[in-house]
Amino acid sequence: MSDTNREIHELLVDYSDALRDGCIPAFLKSLTREEAERIASSWEFWDATEISRILNGVGFADKAVAPNVSLFISRVDAEIASRLKKSKASLPGKRRSRTGSAAKRESRA
Repeated sequence: MSDTNREIHELLVDYSDALRDGCIPAFLKSLTREEAERIASSWEFWDATEISRILNGVGFADKAVAPNVSLFISRVDAEIASRLKKSKASLPGKRRSRTGSAAKRESRA
């Protein structure tokens, strides 16, 4: 990716390598202004990148792992429980003042 002013086919090869290696940001940083403009205006490049993504997905499908979100869900549940406890802890003070004022009203009547 060190060449400057690469042609579309060279950019596609570099993009495919970056996609395979998981370093798309490095590929994007390596682009010169002229290369970026050429990519942006080239439908041929975008069609080829879509094919590269599909082939990459098929090629690595057996190695792809679905993310385990159980840890995330348990942390969210714990945060919700913590917030519920905090809100319940603050409510009795408010309830006492309400019941206290209601008790005062009853004693006045």
